[in-house]
Amino acid sequence: MKIATWNVNSLKVRLQHVIDWLETSHTDVLCLQELKLTDDKFPRAELEEKGYRSWFAGQKTYNGVGILVREGLNVDESTIVRNIPGFEDPQQRVIAATVEGVRIISAYFPNGQAPGTDKFAYKLRWLAALHDWIASEMVLYPKLALLGDYNIAPEDRDVHDPKAWEGQNLVSPEERTEFVRLIELGLVDAFRKFEQPEKIYSWWDYRMMAFRRNAGLRIDHILLSKELAEACSSCDVDKVPRKLEQPSDHAPVVAQID
Repeated sequence: MKIATWNVNSLKVRLQHVIDWLETSHTDVLCLQELKLTDDKFPRAELEEKGYRSWFAGQKTYNGVGILVREGLNVDESTIVRNIPGFEDPQQRVIAATVEGVRIISAYFPNGQAPGTDKFAYKLRWLAALHDWIASEMVLYPKLALLGDYNIAPEDRDVHDPKAWEGQNLVSPEERTEFVRLIELGLVDAFRKFEQPEKIYSWWDYRMMAFRRNAGLRIDHILLSKELAEACSSCDVDKVPRKLEQPSDHAPVVAQID
């Protein structure tokens, strides 16, 4: 099973990019973030024409997450969950589904704005709630994958200029601690399971020719339970969609589960 995550930064704007990429990448399950549209505007029919069923939690203008599953794969619809159970939140940031016995969770982590702000405090509360929920999910689902835009660069090697970013949002000690807490649940960073070239990132700012200069951050991740990690044969960032006209500022991250 090939699984992937992609923050598309508006599915309406990037729909053709997604359709084209699905056709060339042969991905089985694609987790999307930042749909930026309400449920009634979700292009379900267009995706079904291309052979993908979809489950989503949308929101006008901001946030929104979805899971696209190739036709023919079994999805247990009784296990669909939207948002973190028990965590009251009007922002649509999480959707989970069980595909062929694998618990797939698509998550759009809060940005946080800056340490010391209300938005950063919200991010830390959200991360704590996510941690506790994932812990309970792993008891129910030994095969679990948490995919998404984490808005956290876990290590300095995931940052193009660690000194310039030191202490800032996305790389703060508090955020990195929460990333480690997820790992300590028994999850494995699929990308770091393999030897990787240096300076591989998944997000580049639209400004200051950041993509051309490769001034990016690795903030999109696939964390796998140990059982899935043992079956994972590759994990890569596909930079090709970032080179398109009017691209998302994120690139897809793809993992192969054998």
